[in-house]
Amino acid sequence: MKDKVKNALYGAIVGDALGVPVEFMDRDEIKAAPVTDMRGYGTYNLPKGSWSDDSSMTLCLAESIGCKKGIDYKDIMHNFSSWLKNAKFTPDRHVFDVGRTCYSAIKNYCMKIEALNCGLSDERSNGNGSLMRISPLPFYLFQKFGEEAMRSDETFEIIHNVSSLTHAHPVSLVGCDIYCSVMIEILKGARKDRILFNALPAIGDYVHHHSDFSEALSRYDRITHRDFIELSENEIKSSGYVVDTLEAALWCFLATDSYRDCVLKAVNLGRDTDTVGCVAGSIAGLYYGEIPEEWIKAIRNRRLIDRIIKSFSNAIEGGDTI
Repeated sequence: MKDKVKNALYGAIVGDALGVPVEFMDRDEIKAAPVTDMRGYGTYNLPKGSWSDDSSMTLCLAESIGCKKGIDYKDIMHNFSSWLKNAKFTPDRHVFDVGRTCYSAIKNYCMKIEALNCGLSDERSNGNGSLMRISPLPFYLFQKFGEEAMRSDETFEIIHNVSSLTHAHPVSLVGCDIYCSVMIEILKGARKDRILFNALPAIGDYVHHHSDFSEALSRYDRITHRDFIELSENEIKSSGYVVDTLEAALWCFLATDSYRDCVLKAVNLGRDTDTVGCVAGSIAGLYYGEIPEEWIKAIRNRRLIDRIIKSFSNAIEGGDTI
């Protein structure tokens, strides 16, 4: 399990770092000089291997689960606050990117609002800020509930609560549900062509018994179709909207045959490159492993990352999470 954790989390961080230099660039603009390797500067003028808020908040969640050996919502928010206010969980003690919804939720926590009430629940607050950071959670759920994790209402409650720390609208919650179900299918050893086919019915069953999520699930309708993989690149959006990000990440994973090809396809889609790269990278990292060693070596502040991964992995693999 330790190798799987490392592959998923480094998969996310490397995908994030590949996307940082070209974030916000249009697809056609990137095609003039496509990303083919780890590079620096660009959008934020940062050295090669710099990672963004996606990875920082992912590490905040992993650190909390590893230290608390379970889910402590207040502690997770405390880590988010330490990142935003004090630049902890960063490559170089510098916060250079934060989404509006995450910023508002963390500010709510700093104003002494209860952790589970901090997230924004309006329709406009459906950016990808909870999806981008949730990759450690499927490991916890798999360890706690086993292969039938996505058949438990408690699993959905935990996913929704972790998302709701920042993003509390049903569309964001369902996006995190789908992502966690996909990752758990990979942990179960599902064949690539069966992952979505196996993952989606559990979401449908939950929504069938919780009809208030029906409209939110309908936003993800395209990924439920067998011809999803056959969509052209022009039909794939790579915006910061959570539905677009999840679709793009899954499409990149299903349309390629290696970690390298998946994340390069993701960041070359343009726009929210760091987050699409991060989400696609976590999925491909878990499924394939085989993250190019030169890309891992280029990642800045690996000492922090390795410490958190070790603590998180020990908690998960030791079976002592609660």
